[in-house]
Amino acid sequence: MADQDNFTKEKSPNLIENLTGYVDTRIDIIRLEIQEKLKASFVSTLHAVLLGFFGLMSVLFVSIFLGLLLNHLLDSSFWGFGIVALFYVAVLVILFIGLDKKVFQNVADKTFDNTIYKTDKRDKAI
Repeated sequence: MADQDNFTKEKSPNLIENLTGYVDTRIDIIRLEIQEKLKASFVSTLHAVLLGFFGLMSVLFVSIFLGLLLNHLLDSSFWGFGIVALFYVAVLVILFIGLDKKVFQNVADKTFDNTIYKTDKRDKAI
């Protein structure tokens, strides 16, 4: 009986050390996963901002070019810009009145469907 008590006393500190090490390791893994997701979201945000900026600049300068080209073709100083502006107003009206938010909601649902479970690399048996 004394041998079993001695064996249990020796085993308890090892078990507690192993459990503490396991918990510390899990915390480190969670921290690394959070850091990885933050890096990915930062890169995605930076990419989206740059695409948005250069897309806006492209639309702006192409619109100016088309306005000036139409001005030259129509031999006018303002009708070209008026035609380009009417095009953008027509697109705005179509987007404002014609499209329902459900269209955009369906696109968002398809894009983000189960992304949490697809990117979760942790073992589910914990």
